[in-house]
Amino acid sequence: MRGDLRVRGTFLEGRDEELGPAFHKGADRSSGHRPGQRFSPPRRLAARPARRFAPRTPMKVLHVHAHFDDYEFTAAGSFELWRRQLGPTFRARVIVCTDGQAGHHRLTRAETARTRLAEQLASARLGGYEFEPLRLPDGTVPREACLQVTPPLLAALWRAIRDFEPDYLFCPPLASDPLAGIHNDHETIAEAVRRVAYMLNVPHAFTPEYPADETVSRPVKVPVILNVYDSYMGGANAFDFAVDVEAAFPLLTEMTWSHASQIREWLPWVGRHQMAPPANVAEWGATLRQRFDRKNRELQLPGAHAQEVFRVTAWGEVPTWEQLQADLPGLRASAQQERALVERLSRWRAA
Repeated sequence: MRGDLRVRGTFLEGRDEELGPAFHKGADRSSGHRPGQRFSPPRRLAARPARRFAPRTPMKVLHVHAHFDDYEFTAAGSFELWRRQLGPTFRARVIVCTDGQAGHHRLTRAETARTRLAEQLASARLGGYEFEPLRLPDGTVPREACLQVTPPLLAALWRAIRDFEPDYLFCPPLASDPLAGIHNDHETIAEAVRRVAYMLNVPHAFTPEYPADETVSRPVKVPVILNVYDSYMGGANAFDFAVDVEAAFPLLTEMTWSHASQIREWLPWVGRHQMAPPANVAEWGATLRQRFDRKNRELQLPGAHAQEVFRVTAWGEVPTWEQLQADLPGLRASAQQERALVERLSRWRAA
């Protein structure tokens, strides 16, 4: 049910009077703040046809990325299509791996953190997903702009993924072109997920950080791991298939509009994203449409619909093409892409 928001864990460092009640240790509460214009709840569209193969258990999907707003710009449309198709058998969780204290030109670090959390909670209420900040073994949240692949980061990801046991995990890609631009935090999370993936079913890998009875172990589900699009790697992105998310575009507009401190203030100011500050949600919808159009041109995607793109990795479970077709609503691939992916998946599965 949309609006049934669960926020797992605790959040940022700092005194309560600095960060506010949403940051209290052990907090499990949502913020009432919604930045910018208020909206009525999004209209629900008619349910999509049932999955080709009925799920044996609820579908669990996890998005792991560096920052507040990364989810909305990379995979939120696909998650929404899944939700419409599967209803109560679909469960989505978003993990943000930094503290949100950087990335604003006027607000203090503490103010930025409070604002970014409130914005993410507003998005989560609209999108109906669980939100969880990543916590290191010592209880802190990694510092934005300074992420590095360290044992504590690997341990935290290992535990968070094992606790949820998703069927699919979405994360940023690794840049293969040394000339491509990157965001340090994106690249670090991509590398960390890749490194920790095999360890997900190694029960003693991080028991020094998370003590457990080492004489009792159980296997955990290893997810299919998909890379999302990364705008910082413009011109160097690759993908195996696209998902047509046009039906979710109105909701995507509202979810991204929730991040007002970014789309109305920070991103136009920093100057990289070809954005003027939108005055209202209608202007923002037009800007968001232009972003999708630019991505379609960059990736030579046919048509004018909003699309999200993904690449299959061998970091986790290696799926079959038939599994992907059955599981992902709105999947689109050219005949050439399908042949190349089928060949690659077959090679990986035979190894």
